[in-house]
Amino acid sequence: MLALALTGQIAWAVENSWFNTFVYDTITPDPRPVAWMVAGSAITATLTTLFMGTLSDRTRTRWGRRRPFILIGYILWGLSTVLFPTVAYIQTTSVAIVMVVIADSVMTFFGSTANDAAFSAWTTDIATTETRGRVEGVLNLSVFLAQIVAMVAAGMLIDSVGYFTFFYTLGGIVILVGLVAGSLLQDAPLPAKADETQRPFLTEFTELFDINLLKQNRALFIILLFIMLSSIGMQVSLPYLIIYLENYIGVTKSEFSIIGGAVMVGSAVFAVPFGILADKWNKRNMLFVATIVSSLGGIFLSLVNTLPLLALTGLFWQAFSVAMGIASVAWLKDLLPEKSRGKFLGIRMIFWIAIPMVIGPWIGSTLIQNFGTPTTLNGQTGFVPAPIIFQVGSIISLLALVPLFFINDKK
Repeated sequence: MLALALTGQIAWAVENSWFNTFVYDTITPDPRPVAWMVAGSAITATLTTLFMGTLSDRTRTRWGRRRPFILIGYILWGLSTVLFPTVAYIQTTSVAIVMVVIADSVMTFFGSTANDAAFSAWTTDIATTETRGRVEGVLNLSVFLAQIVAMVAAGMLIDSVGYFTFFYTLGGIVILVGLVAGSLLQDAPLPAKADETQRPFLTEFTELFDINLLKQNRALFIILLFIMLSSIGMQVSLPYLIIYLENYIGVTKSEFSIIGGAVMVGSAVFAVPFGILADKWNKRNMLFVATIVSSLGGIFLSLVNTLPLLALTGLFWQAFSVAMGIASVAWLKDLLPEKSRGKFLGIRMIFWIAIPMVIGPWIGSTLIQNFGTPTTLNGQTGFVPAPIIFQVGSIISLLALVPLFFINDKK
């Protein structure tokens, strides 16, 4: 379990952190392809997780229910990661841009199928009341370790061996772990056929987009609206963060690894008291405080240029963003209808990933084109991201507080 969880989270963390810099450094410094790639990946991830998750629920094979999706998915995920950097060999920039968006979406499809849909469902299948805490502990540990690897090790490795060797190695590890761990994985026993009451597949899938759900669960959708707006604010700058630090501030990838590692460790330390407060304190008050402090952190991050201050402001920006996530998700789960929890957690992906990662990077790209510094890289014209992306993103995050005036967490 740990091998699959850790490998999957590292692959996701690297995609979120370094695929965008790869496009900027090797194909074009135009910010629009980054926005297109992030949007395509987000839509693919959301639809794949919802669709393939529902499909894996209904699958019955002699190899198991989740195992085929995990085994084959991880292998193809690793292979697509190996092939991803080869788009840089395409000489025509417009063709290379189209292919990099397609390649990232294909990789996301396999990753979402293997990890987000099948593996996540498998961990739920095998966990019992006695073991669920340990399972969740392993999963949360893998996320933290993956972020450390992506932030600390990846930048230094790319600086020393280059993008191509780095992606080839990462893809090879994903293939190897998927082949070995996927082959050894044991599916949970299938429920007896007599207990199955399956409705048509498309009926279950399309119910996720039923507008009547909004009318029936007003409080839930107010929380989802907060999650959507705050996530849009974060996505205005996050896809361009490393590009900004490297090209505007002058930070090397190795130096970013130090900053990113410090921020991730600090955020993880803060996560524990945040989790305790989310259970004991009024969640709306916690969201107000966390959103304001995180937004101020983003604004101050745009005003500093030394490593210590970048690390400090980045810590406030990200640590209190973690607090926002903990409180909002905890509040959301408190409100989930008992019989529809899976459905609403699927809907959360639309508000948390699909919409923000389409709108946020587009806003960031537009700001960079209008306020960024013109540049030429490898013969291609583009722009260096400007500090305004953090300032506008923080303002949008503050606007997420408006819906909270129409709801209260009574505690």
